[in-house]
Amino acid sequence: MIFTDKELEYLQSQRLARIATVSAKGEPDVAAVGFRVDGDDVVVGGLDLTKTRKYYNAKATGRASLVVDDLASVDPWTPRMVKVTGRAEIGTDDGGKPTIRIRPETVWSFGLGDGGESPSMKRSVA
Repeated sequence: MIFTDKELEYLQSQRLARIATVSAKGEPDVAAVGFRVDGDDVVVGGLDLTKTRKYYNAKATGRASLVVDDLASVDPWTPRMVKVTGRAEIGTDDGGKPTIRIRPETVWSFGLGDGGESPSMKRSVA
């Protein structure tokens, strides 16, 4: 299993993320997206996905990063985050809609312990 129980619980509790991609020419792009966890992968879809920069970038380079974050509290300041970096594969969901499937190589998380105090944890998973 790629994700820890706390990471998986957190990811499944969230609806929005940001995906970062880069074009074949090295031009960066970041976009807000909906996502879901499918086994060890993170899957991104969307309306008219094939018309977006993220789709073309992932198709061209085969790489992407995705970050899911929020604030558990503002007093005290308690950020939480899971970041996934890895291979990006173009595919389709069960309904035939295009997707970007991120196969994690590195996972970085923090703030997911009781009360959000867990330390930062970055690890290679590929």
